[in-house]
Amino acid sequence: MTVRTPLLATAAREIAYALLGAMGDRWRHTQGVAERAAELAGPLDLDAEVLVAAAWLHDIGYAAPAVVTGFHPLDGAEHLAARGWPLAIAARVAHHSGARFVAVARGLADRLAAYPYEEGLMSDALTYADQTVGPRGDRVTPATRHAEMLLRHGPESWNGKVDHVRGPYLREVADRVELCLRQPAALRR
Repeated sequence: MTVRTPLLATAAREIAYALLGAMGDRWRHTQGVAERAAELAGPLDLDAEVLVAAAWLHDIGYAAPAVVTGFHPLDGAEHLAARGWPLAIAARVAHHSGARFVAVARGLADRLAAYPYEEGLMSDALTYADQTVGPRGDRVTPATRHAEMLLRHGPESWNGKVDHVRGPYLREVADRVELCLRQPAALRR
């Protein structure tokens, strides 16, 4: 089955609900990220179907049917690729929120490389949406989300171990997106 672009966001929501709908806070977080992505698409002049679809799907790698490596961005991307989702969506899921830094530390960089990283506003917007929604779906600042993540995962977690490179990256993403939100669209091109 190949998923067609005009149906991306709707199909993504259905898949996300099927996989995450019974997971409480994980589902609330996913709903919040998708809502935030939908709000960002217009002001940032991004393809809402792609951004919102990736937002719905960004955490499906936590769902038991998708878990292979235990690294949710990669597991989610591989789950999508195996089901015919566009590479552009699977790659955004694979790389959301600085996943590449964790992949290197976990020895999964080669597998993650199957999903090309696209630097740009679309990737930044997905990361920003994820980093401005807390684990229960509430809106938070990027700094609050970062502090909460480190507390929840702990300093010896993979996220904690790579925070010296991932943390600055996440701050830079937030700064870039917030700057774009303040600028007229014509100045961003």
